[in-house]
Amino acid sequence: MSLEKVLSISGKPGLYKLIAQTRGGFVAESLIDKKRISVGIQSNVSVLSEIAIYTLAEEVPLKDVLKKIKEKENGEKTSVKPKDSKDELEEYFFNVLPDYDEDRVYASDIKKVIQWYNLLQQHDMLGFLDDDNDAASDEEE
Repeated sequence: MSLEKVLSISGKPGLYKLIAQTRGGFVAESLIDKKRISVGIQSNVSVLSEIAIYTLAEEVPLKDVLKKIKEKENGEKTSVKPKDSKDELEEYFFNVLPDYDEDRVYASDIKKVIQWYNLLQQHDMLGFLDDDNDAASDEEE
């Protein structure tokens, strides 16, 4: 599954998988407890494929950041926990993305990225990070 089907819903914990669209929104399934919820169009929803992290030079897509974390951790859970101190989170993220913009990327953002990575890793959903050929062929069409 690609990041186009993975959602973050404001006010709800964890990540959700897009199941179906409805007239007034869509149905999503929680990756945490597999419960399905109906989400209205007025909800603040972010598709993970549309999220990017600020660096000093450009915005790096979340997929690239997750890929760097996966490489650093050899596909395992992160060595740092989301509840670790702000300094530990920033140091870890600096090792993953050395030129991230410290003024615009907050500790809460780093915490969220680490939580998302661990959740995707736990559900064996990081395979899309290795599918660079698929992404390139999709862009060409």
